[in-house]
Parts: sequence; structure tokens; C-alpha cells
Amino acid sequence: MQVKELAAKIQPELVELRRYFHQHPEPSWEEVNTANRIAEELAKLGISVERKAKTGVVGTLKGTRPGRTVALRADIDALSIKEETGLPFASQNEGYMHACGHDAHITCLLGAAKILSQLKDEIAGTVKFIFQPAEELAQGAKKLVEEGAMDGVDGIFGLHVWGDLPAGKISVDPGPRMASADMFVITVEGKGGHGSAPHQGVDAVVVASAIVMNLQTIVSREISPLEPVVVSIGKIVAGDRFNIIASKAVLDGTSRCFNPEIRKNLPDIIRRIAENTAATFRAKAKVEYQFGCGATINDEHLTEIAKGSVKKLYGEEALAPMPLLTGSEDFSFYAEKAPATFAFLGICNPEKGTCFPQHHSHYTIDEDALQVGAAVYAQFALDFLAEKK
Repeated sequence: MQVKELAAKIQPELVELRRYFHQHPEPSWEEVNTANRIAEELAKLGISVERKAKTGVVGTLKGTRPGRTVALRADIDALSIKEETGLPFASQNEGYMHACGHDAHITCLLGAAKILSQLKDEIAGTVKFIFQPAEELAQGAKKLVEEGAMDGVDGIFGLHVWGDLPAGKISVDPGPRMASADMFVITVEGKGGHGSAPHQGVDAVVVASAIVMNLQTIVSREISPLEPVVVSIGKIVAGDRFNIIASKAVLDGTSRCFNPEIRKNLPDIIRRIAENTAATFRAKAKVEYQFGCGATINDEHLTEIAKGSVKKLYGEEALAPMPLLTGSEDFSFYAEKAPATFAFLGICNPEKGTCFPQHHSHYTIDEDALQVGAAVYAQFALDFLAEKK
């Protein structure tokens, strides 16, 4: 029996698993019950289990013959969102919800483990199943890498369900797919005073406003129009009272791009604009810049393997194009250790009401896509390991 047929056969189990995980969402670094259930399911299959990165789980399946090592990754954390789907298996953990499809990712990867454990005799090499915590904080992948989850891995494949793609379709293309995501804080120091005598102070609100406007010129005037870049200020805190000149303002922002060279230069550009704009108004500005995760950039060769796996399972028509996303994924940390590719699995079915965007309180999936995700994970592993090197 081949991968596609095995995936179809376990579809009822996949639905049951997904609904269990959907009912019991847990936030980043607190995925205790989730990790325990994952470990339990892997152990049933005779797959060895390691616990890493606090609530992470890494399963290892060795084939009957020696060979390379391939890793398959799923993230497992939920979001602090109140679920409003009204589903009979809605979240039982008040205030938390699997609104980004991580319940589906867990299920698809466990499905792949079920399939591959039945095909162990066909495997030349090793498969690692990486169940990662804290993706929503962009912290879990880095921690797993630091604790050795990628040691000895020759290639890694990841998958994310997506509400903009028709259910069952797969998008996997080479090159940049998701943007880097960094954070920065700009602190403006002015001079307080009475609102009736602004000339006696240095208004931090005015300075902050000018910085916000000047930051827009990074994208419009300093970066090539052919390079997608986002610089956004999401939060400003300033002032104490309507008739007092604010002495301090704090701006929180994010920057995103696909080009690593541009990403490297952004802190200096933001710092120059903030400091010099503040100086124009006789104020001072301090910039604290924190690198988050890099852009998700698909290795060309691994992407070709993944495309071949999809076509082998479901034909050329299963592949679908998708534009670049300025959202981000800490999957990029794995790509720093080994060639990597990242795919998107469509879960949108208007008739089933499953076309909501990620992080929506009504988010849910077309569960028929679960067997597709499980099959693609498993087939990629087999095709990667079967390749002659």
C-alpha cells in the first residue's frame, strides 16, 4: 500500500486527533499536555522520543538500512484568542485557541509518523519528527537548534495550513516565501512644560510624530522599489495630561523584509532617522533593535523534491501558486543548519466555512486536507532519503 492510500486509510484517526488538539490549546512554552499526547502517540508507533526545549518533542525513526537524515517539523502552540467558532470541539481552555492551524500541523506530522512507521522497511536512513513549541513567539525553533535537534540533519521540510489556498492544494516554491521579523523600540527624551507655553519645553509627542513620518521614507526613498520592505510603528505611549507638554515618548515597531542584506542595514537606518529627527527638535532619541527571525527562503533543490512528492501523490493540478507573505516563521532558524523548504497546505472550502484568515476567532480548517498534509510530509521524507548522493 502506497503513501496516498495509507493517508486516506488513517483519515478518521487524523480527524479525531486534530479535534483533540483543537479542544486543548496551550500557549507558547506551556504546551505540556500537548507534548505529552504527542510523545504518547509516537511511542505507540515504536518511535523513540526525546523531550527538548522545555515542551518540544523530537521523535526518531530509523530505517532498516543506513542513509541520510531528514527532519519534518510542526509547531504546536496556540494563541491567546477567545474562540467564536461554535464548533462542538471548540477550545475548552478559555481565552486560548488554535487560530493558526497548529493543531492541524501536529496532526499531519503524527499522520506522517503513522505512515512511515508502516514503511520502515523501505527507509534507507533516519526520519526526525520535530514538534516545536513557541513558534508564535519566534523562539522555539532557535531553542531546539541550540539543544541539538538539527544535529546530523541533511535536510528539513515544514508545512503550514493556509486559509487563502483552496483545500488540498499545495504551494511550494523556491526562494523567499516569508519575511524576516524584527522588533525595535525608540525612546524619545524631550522636556516637559505647560501646554499653554510650548516654547518652554521640547514636545516629545511632536518629535515622535515626526519620527513616524520620516521612517516612512525608508521604504519610499532608501530601498529599491523592487524589494518588499515593511517598517511599521504599532504602539506609541506619551504624555500624562491634556495640558502638559510630554517629556517622553516610546514607540514600538517592527521591520520585515526578504533580503538579508537589507535586514542587516535596517537598524542603522532606523537609528539615523530617529536620532537626527529628534536632534532637529532639540530632543534625543535612543533606538533598541532586536533581531527576531530571518526570512524563510526555500532551498531550490529541496523544493524540487517537494514538488515531485506532491505530483507523485496528487498530480500536477495539486500544486498552486501563492504570493510572498510578509508574515514570518521561525522555521528560518532550521534553514541556517541544513537545506530547507517550507510548503503551504490549502484549507479553504467556502461550503464548509473554512476560509478565515490566520489568527481569526472563527478560524477552522477543512479536515479533508489532513490526509493530504500527512501524505506530503511522508512522501517528501521517502523521496529525500531515496535520492542518490
